Amino acid sequence: MNGNLLSVDEALARLLDGAVRMTDVETIPTLDATGRVLAESQHSTMNVPPMDNSAMDGYAVRSADVAAPGTRLKVAQRIMAGAVGHALPAGSAARIFTGAPMPDGADAVVMQEMTETDGDAVVIKAAPKAGEWVRYIGQDIKQGAVVLRAGQRLRPQDCGLAASVGIGSLPVMRRVKLGLFFTGDELVMPGDPLPPGRIYNSNRFTLNGLARALDCEVRDYGIVPDSLEATRAVLRRAAAECDVIVTSGGVSVGDADFVKPAVEAEGELLMWRIAMKPGRPLAFGRVRKGDHGRDTAAFIGLPGNPVASFVTFMWFVRPFVMRVQGSNDVTPRAIAARADFEWIVADNRREFLRARWNETGGLDIYPTQDSAVLSSTVWADGLIDNPPGQVIRRGDSVKFYAFRDLMP
Repeated sequence: MNGNLLSVDEALARLLDGAVRMTDVETIPTLDATGRVLAESQHSTMNVPPMDNSAMDGYAVRSADVAAPGTRLKVAQRIMAGAVGHALPAGSAARIFTGAPMPDGADAVVMQEMTETDGDAVVIKAAPKAGEWVRYIGQDIKQGAVVLRAGQRLRPQDCGLAASVGIGSLPVMRRVKLGLFFTGDELVMPGDPLPPGRIYNSNRFTLNGLARALDCEVRDYGIVPDSLEATRAVLRRAAAECDVIVTSGGVSVGDADFVKPAVEAEGELLMWRIAMKPGRPLAFGRVRKGDHGRDTAAFIGLPGNPVASFVTFMWFVRPFVMRVQGSNDVTPRAIAARADFEWIVADNRREFLRARWNETGGLDIYPTQDSAVLSSTVWADGLIDNPPGQVIRRGDSVKFYAFRDLMP
């Protein structure tokens, strides 16, 4: 705790404690399951490989028939991948290709580079050991083994693995319906004229993209005028249609900040000041789905500065939504990296510095770490997580989170 500020870890723990896991499951084709969260663990329907097979193009032999280099064996058959050969007679070899089933009696494969053809025979230039270049039945996966675990977000290779063991459809959690809206009379959409004193609404584009990267079903309610009634109206609509509501801006206590009183009128709200830079203000609460119902939609209010909004979405909204989706592991992976810069003005808050890799394998930081400079997030590869009061000297080891690990 830093004065009356919550630590980042304490705020995240409170947020995750308030995440209600979804229970709605749907079954979809494995081909369409990438990015979805698996609802039930999956077991292999078969052994992989399903039969002993060759790991190389070459010759299947009985190792006992090749006592020494230079052994000559008659080639008795040719076995292509997808074909099935017949039992291998003693003193013979089978021309075999990668993935082809081993013929009965053969216990080794000699790779073709270690052979020479001699008419209808082959000369073996290196004596093989039993089991050499043979993939055995079930060597990769045993029938009945768990291949995918409930709660994991499915990657392309996970879906490929499911398909490889014959799983044609998968039970996944329903997509989270995430509502977004943006407050501020100063906001203008790109393409419209920009009057004096106005700014373009970049947060709408950034947060939409981040939410879609989480595989959410996004409902964008646009820019809401700075009034209590307008804010309450969009909250009621979003709560009725969504599981989670995320806003940007208006979570302070200024005269034109109506999010706090609107959420309090439509549900309940906790206002947190977090010992974090950028991103000190954060709001978390719930909005009723209807006037008398007990069901609620979760609410997270982010700061309005574009970098603060970007960072707090990744650090707080991302794990919250993943927990609601049913993911078990919501913690991003940290990388120890070398600082190739000096950071000598330590802040009493935990800082998230925009940084990128340089050609020597170290990290550089963006020249200005102002929370309004959105270009820094485009320049950077990720964030350095710097503890409160920590000075960074050139050559120090720092904790780095790549953007790719903060955006599922």
